[in-house]
Amino acid sequence: MLILLWGLPGDSPLAAVQKELQNLGIPHVLLNQREILETEVKLSVGEKITGEICTPTHKIDLSAVTGVYLRPHDSYKLPEIMEAGPESYAWQHATAVDSALLSWVEMTSALVLNRPSAMAANNSKPYQLEQICKFGFEVPDTLVTTTPNAVHEFWQDHGSVIYKSVSSTRSKVSQLRPEHTKRLDNVVSCPTQFQQYIPGRDYRVHVVGEDVFACAISSAADDYRYAGVANAPEIFSYRLPKDIENKCRLMAAEMELSLAGIDLRETPEGEWYCFEVNPSPGFTYYQQETNQPISNAIARLLASGLYKSKVKS
Repeated sequence: MLILLWGLPGDSPLAAVQKELQNLGIPHVLLNQREILETEVKLSVGEKITGEICTPTHKIDLSAVTGVYLRPHDSYKLPEIMEAGPESYAWQHATAVDSALLSWVEMTSALVLNRPSAMAANNSKPYQLEQICKFGFEVPDTLVTTTPNAVHEFWQDHGSVIYKSVSSTRSKVSQLRPEHTKRLDNVVSCPTQFQQYIPGRDYRVHVVGEDVFACAISSAADDYRYAGVANAPEIFSYRLPKDIENKCRLMAAEMELSLAGIDLRETPEGEWYCFEVNPSPGFTYYQQETNQPISNAIARLLASGLYKSKVKS
């Protein structure tokens, strides 16, 4: 029985969960990506998938792993791998290790937070919005285009519009303003996402298994995450209406996300909009502001995977 943590030791969510596992006395091991060049993976696929991971400090029997928390970056983006280049042994070894581990987490019977296949929808924001609609949340009218005239028409129709990245890459949400007009010609070079601006209060909801942790956010900024110290948002714990809480829980479960960060906004008229479901949320920012025990819930969820594996055996 073992919990596997995979990522960089300086990653805040990973470190928070590791600390909780230590406090709970749950056996765990950190697979440190910075040791990628000294890491070997052996897999055997039959009726069951078996194998082991060997690092400078650990020899991990994968059949003993009953819970996995994934926070890895692409290993080839590590400075020493980038410097070596795509033709180097270092690059090829790092990508091979990543590929083997990502294959294993898809096939293992262990509880995985979260499998890459479940997280894939977040790579396309428009596709994810289509999924979100199925669970009864409102979503903003959205335009993805490389045509400046289409943007002008969309802007004219809605009056107030924001723009942001189409992909899973984190980007700042900004309101489209008159001074941006000349820059709209730039969309011909890159598909850009524009959305109807929705007024109201923001909420961040973390779903951890059956547990739901919600916080309300007060901010005058277009994107409270980038408000700066002088205009720092107020973030406080909040109890969602029961039907909204249940929608969040159901949506995460149907998306096969045992852990999810959900961005909501309630309008002055009481309509609830959902903007995004993050399958690998950086929850520590909200935990620090609210003292909600999110990392503890994640550790306990991983431990429940331990218990379930014991029952099945």
